[in-house]
Amino acid sequence: MSSSATSTDIIPVLDLQPLLDGDDSGIATLADELGRALEEIGFFSVINHGVPWELIEDIYDATRNLHALPQPQKEAITMDRTHGGYLGMGAGTSYASEIAGEVRKPNQNEAFFIHEGGYREANQYPDIDGFKELTTSYIESMQRLAMSLLPLLALSLDLDSGFFTDDFDIPSVTLRMSHYPVMDYSDNEWGLAPHTDSSIFTFLPANDIPGLEVRPAGYDWIQPPAVPCSFIVNSGDMLKRWTNGKYLSTAHRASNLSDVDRYAVPFFFGARDDAVIEPVPTTVSPETPSRYESTTYGDYQRWFIDRNYRGMTGQAASETPP
Repeated sequence: MSSSATSTDIIPVLDLQPLLDGDDSGIATLADELGRALEEIGFFSVINHGVPWELIEDIYDATRNLHALPQPQKEAITMDRTHGGYLGMGAGTSYASEIAGEVRKPNQNEAFFIHEGGYREANQYPDIDGFKELTTSYIESMQRLAMSLLPLLALSLDLDSGFFTDDFDIPSVTLRMSHYPVMDYSDNEWGLAPHTDSSIFTFLPANDIPGLEVRPAGYDWIQPPAVPCSFIVNSGDMLKRWTNGKYLSTAHRASNLSDVDRYAVPFFFGARDDAVIEPVPTTVSPETPSRYESTTYGDYQRWFIDRNYRGMTGQAASETPP
């Protein structure tokens, strides 16, 4: 069904100040708020997250500079199955998500990927002064933010606060630096088609240029509220499987909904490559048996990237995930 509720009513805002202050009571409240957001919506915003906004503005500037490079320079650092790098316009299609629909056209964006942890062997970088150092600093800051949510996640599931620690000692993370040019989209065409993410959490910093739309269960497509200096965060397929479907992996899509170029820098956060993903004990009972077979975090990610970017990786993937 659809709803007349505004996106501000639907997508909650979590204030992470208790994490910064070490406020135990506030942390317990935050854990409850996180659980409700993940179970009911699959999206939420965070404020007082501890990442300097100047650093985020620098990442946006670096993304603009990257995509302004001559095309031959970008194509010289093209990504492949195990190396980060450049993905050209229309080089990816959302095959891995059933919600993309039967008509699947190439996604109309270009992007640059930087990976840390996981199975990827190395990254490639553009010839831009300070680019590698800046992105390294940003990824480190984002990892700290993401790691700070793990105790909240565990508490929200009635688990010990350190339950997930060992599975994230070497997290698998990706920074995607995307460019959505001004364009008219044809039928069933988007900058990034309707999909769900493969990760545990995705963090997207606030953006002045509209483009992201989400579709929580029971609602039409909505634009998240504009919350200054915030991140919009969503859970992904791996968290859904880890919680036996209790926590959502919610559909979303992206395009350029303006008359100027749009840039976006989603950060994808996941577990170590060999972490075994199976429903946690508090989500399984005789009434709610396990819905998923065990897999490793890395095996699912390899399937996902081969399914969506098979033209780049050279690897065929089954229609169904491991």
